[in-house]
Amino acid sequence: MQISVLDQEIQHEICETGLDGDKAGDGEFDDDGKPRRTGTVWTASAHIITAVIGSGVLSLSWAMAQLGWIAGVGTLLLFSCIAYYTSSLLADCYRSSNSNYGKRNYSYMEAVKTNLGGIKYNACGFLQYTFLSGMLVGYTITASISMVAIRKSNCFRKNGHEDPCEFSNNPYMIALGIVEIFVSQIPNFHKLSWLSIIAAIMSFGYAFTGMGLAFAKIISGNGARTTLPGVGVRIDSTVADRVLRMFTAAGNMAFACAYSSILIEIQDTLKSSPPENKEMKKANMIGMFTSTTLYLLCCCLGYAAFGNHAPGNMLTGFVFYEPFWVVDLANVFIVVHLVGAYQVVAQPVFKVVESWISSRWPESSFVTEEYPISISSKRLGVNLLRLTWRTLFVVVATLVAMALPFFNDIIALLGAIGYWPMTVYFPVEMHIAQKKIKQGTIRWLGLQLLNLVCLLVSLAAAAGAIQGLSHAFQTAKPFKFKY
Repeated sequence: MQISVLDQEIQHEICETGLDGDKAGDGEFDDDGKPRRTGTVWTASAHIITAVIGSGVLSLSWAMAQLGWIAGVGTLLLFSCIAYYTSSLLADCYRSSNSNYGKRNYSYMEAVKTNLGGIKYNACGFLQYTFLSGMLVGYTITASISMVAIRKSNCFRKNGHEDPCEFSNNPYMIALGIVEIFVSQIPNFHKLSWLSIIAAIMSFGYAFTGMGLAFAKIISGNGARTTLPGVGVRIDSTVADRVLRMFTAAGNMAFACAYSSILIEIQDTLKSSPPENKEMKKANMIGMFTSTTLYLLCCCLGYAAFGNHAPGNMLTGFVFYEPFWVVDLANVFIVVHLVGAYQVVAQPVFKVVESWISSRWPESSFVTEEYPISISSKRLGVNLLRLTWRTLFVVVATLVAMALPFFNDIIALLGAIGYWPMTVYFPVEMHIAQKKIKQGTIRWLGLQLLNLVCLLVSLAAAAGAIQGLSHAFQTAKPFKFKY
């Protein structure tokens, strides 16, 4: 989208002076008339780490076991580099025409609409919000498993390891849903920095706990046998099963590095000076370097400790029974982290629905009115739309998690479908449109090759996820799953 030199000068003047005539940096509002953003590289990095490093980091040793040392490390580093590169392309799409004072795109969808047009805008919206909503269901299930793991740990301590100690996840899902209903009343992303920082600290806590326990197992001389190619064809499986497991493992590593679906929303929290795209690229570097380092440590230490029998999750698979209190504390960290990650992922979903309703009924007091309430010495605003819509959304997500205990496999399928377009295709196509890269040039061919490779990875991972679903549908019972 082109704007005239005069328009650029006017926008630049608005950005410099603010809407009320004061300097933008000194006023209460940014150049778009919204309350002045206060985010920094460090708060954006915390958002990224919170979104990227989930409890799935503890299952990457399983993925390493399927691929082996060389292919496992190489695959993880490759997808980390791809995620960093495409995220940097996407950071340049926050403002249109000019990265310093062009029109802001407040969401991923707006960036796609501005650069690529309406059809791709609608496709992007469907993929983005379906994927994010699915992730919230997965978070609900994962957090409940960690809560049940604490109860199982106490049961094993009292009754011995032979006791099955099986418990329903449902009460814990309901408890998490109640907590999220209250936390979701935080008005917007700009108020979430403290929650993301706490959640990021928690992610370091349980990741280092898992790594520490694995390292202790290794230096004690009890580490398991590992191989360069990883798990081979087992007696109870076929070559096709082995290949599908490798596809799933590669897909897990690719999805573990992806956070593009909420990158623009994170960038919209940053101060306008220095330019948001430059600050976001720094945050991308910090976030990806931190997460990749943790991923590599967990992969390598977990695989060295458990070899080709690495569990799906080091802290809930009960490969560690002692010390009980350390494992319990790590699972508490997981739960606290997922409470924060839930909100980081949910806020874009909340925002798009509330923005649409506000545009349809701008005069409605139900939509716009804020009712102040006092809690202790603090005054908080309660909006009826926010209260009813967000509560309903959390309730539905919780019910879906309870009804479909195998939903993690569906999340894997959604991730396989969503990874390529959200992390690679749209950022690459927007970059081509922005920079007006001509077809047939070396740069264009290189970007399309990247597109093709990541599409094939998504398709392969989808095949592995479908196989997992076929087994899950045969064994799981809605609302009756026990862990």
